[in-house]
Amino acid sequence: MPGLIGKKIGMTSIYDASGKNVPCTILEVGPCVVTQVKTLEKDGYEAVQLGWGDKADHRTSKPMKGHFDKAGVSPKKRMVEFTGFDRELKAGDELKADEVFNEGDFVFVIGRSKGKGFQGVVKRHGFAGVGQATHGQHNRLRAPGSIGAASDPARVFKGMRMAGQTGNKRVTVENLQVMKVMPEEGLMVVKGAVPGHKGSTLVIRK
Repeated sequence: MPGLIGKKIGMTSIYDASGKNVPCTILEVGPCVVTQVKTLEKDGYEAVQLGWGDKADHRTSKPMKGHFDKAGVSPKKRMVEFTGFDRELKAGDELKADEVFNEGDFVFVIGRSKGKGFQGVVKRHGFAGVGQATHGQHNRLRAPGSIGAASDPARVFKGMRMAGQTGNKRVTVENLQVMKVMPEEGLMVVKGAVPGHKGSTLVIRK
């Protein structure tokens, strides 16, 4: 699937053709530069490696510095492989948002969700808690309740919804409609919300 790398700018809302106010997310997409073209003969599969975001030379390892020098590009912060581009690309080529996406397209947006730290079952899984505040319940309002059976099976089943680390996971949101592409500003507006905080890096695929 072809795509590009970008970052989340923030949310807004726009009016669609029917006059309905639609919540949207503004993304800064590209420009991305081709850092490597992988071939079936040499690598065993076909793909195009794209780099996004400039990175200081002193923060780049020597092997990666050589990798970028071979492609004739400056060091990049993030690299992702894509397939399915409709034109032949070579190392050093630059891709912008309007060259890959069009208004009306449906895209997948991949990012890392906001980290919430260690949370209980009410916030993490939407539990209601145990009982009400009456009838002697003084410390069970946000408790998980029973987590297993008695002597049979005498264990807690794997995958039980319990307290733990919440967020900070790779999340893919599918079928977000591209509402607007602004090539001059390098921006793209998609319908709905995408994972991550403002300024977080995203992968946008068709």
